[in-house]
Amino acid sequence: MKLNLLSCDAQRPDRRAIAKCISEISSNIDQSLSNELTEILLEGDAVDIELEDRNSGSALRALRKLSIDYEIIE
Repeated sequence: MKLNLLSCDAQRPDRRAIAKCISEISSNIDQSLSNELTEILLEGDAVDIELEDRNSGSALRALRKLSIDYEIIE
């Protein structure tokens, strides 16, 4: 499943938690790349990631918990 991470609406976003979440839920992103993607997301640009299908439900819950808006691409 592919997601487009649109924005983070949290008052004080936890960069470390967001980066960890991205690296855990995605199928091909390591920790350093997730740190870069977190910075891009928090600057206001959208980020595309691909999820592992086996944990898509819990991944979407984790993103909502971090106040990250997303759209499902496929």
